[in-house]
Amino acid sequence: MIDIQSNPIAVLGAGSFGTALAILLANNGNQTRLWGRSSKQIAAMKASGFNQKYLPDIPLPKSLELFDSFEDCIKDVEDILIVTPSHAFQQSLSQIKQYQTKEVRIAWACKGLEPGSGHFLCDQISELFGESNPKGVLSGPTFAKELAIGSPTAITLAADNGQFAADMTRRLVNQTFRVYLSSDLAGVQFGGAIKNIIAIGAGMSDGLGFGSNARTALITRGLAEMMRLGGKLGGKIETFTGMAGLGDLVLTCTDDQSRNRRFGLAIGKGASLEQAAKDIGQVVEGVRNTKEVYNLAKSYGIDMPICQSIYNIIYKGQDPKIAAKELLTRTMKVEGD
Repeated sequence: MIDIQSNPIAVLGAGSFGTALAILLANNGNQTRLWGRSSKQIAAMKASGFNQKYLPDIPLPKSLELFDSFEDCIKDVEDILIVTPSHAFQQSLSQIKQYQTKEVRIAWACKGLEPGSGHFLCDQISELFGESNPKGVLSGPTFAKELAIGSPTAITLAADNGQFAADMTRRLVNQTFRVYLSSDLAGVQFGGAIKNIIAIGAGMSDGLGFGSNARTALITRGLAEMMRLGGKLGGKIETFTGMAGLGDLVLTCTDDQSRNRRFGLAIGKGASLEQAAKDIGQVVEGVRNTKEVYNLAKSYGIDMPICQSIYNIIYKGQDPKIAAKELLTRTMKVEGD
């Protein structure tokens, strides 16, 4: 059993969610190291005691160690939590492999699929570190600001190693943060990826002025698409109706703290893709995920009309109003199909 007082954990990624998780871990008594790729940002955080870029006015614990050196951050660390954009996940793994000489256990809170292949991120760990290397993914209905200030939050941790799952739970859980354990790595990862696409659609729907009825229908049918393709990829139905599926889907589709929803909202109101992304100023995971999920659905022969519509808008230049009309005038189907 890990002694959290003497065994450090490294959090890679000083964005909003990475910083929030590092705050949680440090406040729970873990020796926590946080790495950010921007030396300027890390210097500012050290000087001010805040991450003003992503979580302004939320103080960093004094025990939290900040690093701009990747090598120094992971030195002699067994447990590593990656919280970078999903497209940077492979680079993080390669650097861990390059600099770390001891065995590591890797968890991540990135919500996406491998660019190009659409593979799960856990596959990249297996390729670089071996199939038996302990790994786990955190996903669920969590906004960084609420997590950082200690608002009640619940999340799913899917892991392939019981001891790692138990140790990470001990690191994370406190009076306001609850962890639900799962062994469904595939389902938790896919739920985290596709919900971002549906959230873009929900934002577009609201931006077009379609109202609550349309948004609710879109979320409901989005869950059906999640289950349809997610089941083919090995995910379990109970995962998609839980925290990492339905829970995260509802949160991301209905609250303007969601970057993906705000991106869709801007497009629905007439903004260009470029302007919408620029105004948000952070990675909108759903944009990349749309292409990967579209290609997966095509390869498996799965009908995914909402994902298809978002793909047509982002990658084919289709007018959102036309895409919405086509989606809403599709042939009637029996619910459950």
